[in-house]
Amino acid sequence: MTVWDRPEPPARPVPLDRERIVAAAVALADEGGLEAVSLRKVAAHLNAGPMRLYGYIATKQELFDLMVDEVHAEILPEEQPGDWREGLRVLAHRTRQAALRHEWLADLLGGRPTLGPNGLAVTEAKLAALDGLADIDTVMRAVETVSAYFTGAIRREIANLRAERATGLSKRDWQRASGPHVTRMLATGRFPALTKVVHDGTDVDAETSFATGLDWVLDAVAAKLTRPPA
Repeated sequence: MTVWDRPEPPARPVPLDRERIVAAAVALADEGGLEAVSLRKVAAHLNAGPMRLYGYIATKQELFDLMVDEVHAEILPEEQPGDWREGLRVLAHRTRQAALRHEWLADLLGGRPTLGPNGLAVTEAKLAALDGLADIDTVMRAVETVSAYFTGAIRREIANLRAERATGLSKRDWQRASGPHVTRMLATGRFPALTKVVHDGTDVDAETSFATGLDWVLDAVAAKLTRPPA
């Protein structure tokens, strides 16, 4: 039985429900990352005994599942765009925006699909965007491909943000600090392709990089889509 199927216990003197528990866990994670979340810490945040929480949530993994599903409510747009590309593009950008608000989400994206109502609704929106444009297996591979792209891109962006905080160096500061070493390595002649990138490539911000890569992936998906015969 999943956490969504298991009924909540009756209310007691200190009011508790899964909604309050999950909201507290999200607040803790937003402030200190997933390492700041445990049933004991959430209970303390709610001024409740830790054992009280086990009536609502059996494990920390269940709590993480509920937190992810809660944030998926922020990803789902109010209206589904009519164009399949725009539909998938909106979901990708909204996922990135949610991860920037809740950086811990990047650690839990991917893997097995989330089974909560909001997670299932996001999956439904992805599949519905391509419904009728190709056979079901092609639709599934297309959704997997787009999701794999934006999951990886989001994780990379969040990793860079964390590195900036951990080192105290912005991207520009890190590049300047690393410059002498990179210059020496490029001077060996062993990395001609990388040398071209360093000297001639255009540096863009994370949002532009994300949007450009997403468009390229959508172009590739478009090439595979064929409407099934009537």
